[in-house]
Amino acid sequence: MREHAQRRLALDLALQGGGSHGAFTWGVLDALLEDGGFELEGISGTSAGAMNAVALAHGFAQAANACKDAEEAHVQGCALARETLKTLWEGVGALGALMWGMPLQGNPLMSMMTQWFSPYQTNPLDINPLRNLLRNTVDFDLLRAEHARVPKVFVCATNVRTGRGEIFTRKRLSMEAVMASACLPNMFQAVEIDGEFYWDGGYSGNPALHPLIYHTLSSDVLLVQINPVQHKAVPGNASDIMDRMNEVTFNASLLAELRAIEFVRRLLAEGKLDPKRYKDMRVHRIDGGAVLAPFGAASKMRADLVFLRELFGLGREEGKHWLHAHRHDVGVRCTVKTADDA
Repeated sequence: MREHAQRRLALDLALQGGGSHGAFTWGVLDALLEDGGFELEGISGTSAGAMNAVALAHGFAQAANACKDAEEAHVQGCALARETLKTLWEGVGALGALMWGMPLQGNPLMSMMTQWFSPYQTNPLDINPLRNLLRNTVDFDLLRAEHARVPKVFVCATNVRTGRGEIFTRKRLSMEAVMASACLPNMFQAVEIDGEFYWDGGYSGNPALHPLIYHTLSSDVLLVQINPVQHKAVPGNASDIMDRMNEVTFNASLLAELRAIEFVRRLLAEGKLDPKRYKDMRVHRIDGGAVLAPFGAASKMRADLVFLRELFGLGREEGKHWLHAHRHDVGVRCTVKTADDA
């Protein structure tokens, strides 16, 4: 890791949500942190991506508190971030069937109940084991403290009243914000924050890229995508149709932002925009959607530790492959040529 100290490159992370498939992103992040060759300035995450984002930042916040030397803080931050991510996902695996609404999988009666009854009826106490897991894993007070060595975290949730995505960061970053970002409306009651109510951020930004454009200096962003954009076959049964509808919905805002970035890049290249006012974003991508597609959408609800570790291994493999293929593209060129490549 120290061999990269003199040539670390600034990089932002954009982490998609997708239930337990977020363990794939855990593996990607583990490979990046083990490498240690990047200064992570900002992390935008939604749902499981938000969980990964706060866990990673927590490790760096711990190191920033303990280390005065910048190099030591970076090395320790990478190590502690890896440990926090491991603790988080092993906690998910320990909760098993209680996480991500697992009791619904393979249970026709429970699946039918979510169609005809709201979570205010089926889960009146609003029980969500993720809440305690986050409370015991991530120190949000530590994350809210301003520190230059800690990546900025941007968590997206959808305002139920307005339908718009809202970004929680710095002083507004909290356990409830992450809970809101991961709140599937047919599974859990809307999360109240400051008098407003929120659902899953995937409806409005999965993940949101604009905070990284406007609130960090880095022009490079690595998108870790776990929802497939393209499918070869047209779904033919009700379950597959619903799964595909959800994938399309949860990718729509991301594709729109990628097209906007592409448009600005083209205008900058043609000299039609002021480069002092507009950032020339270089987008990179790790396509977990293609890797995870064979497991099927239903596996997003599977939370046993054996499965999560399998996804972790796949993520590490893809992360190492990206490092080998594209490390030297960071700071040089965009490796996602068009939004349609995503």
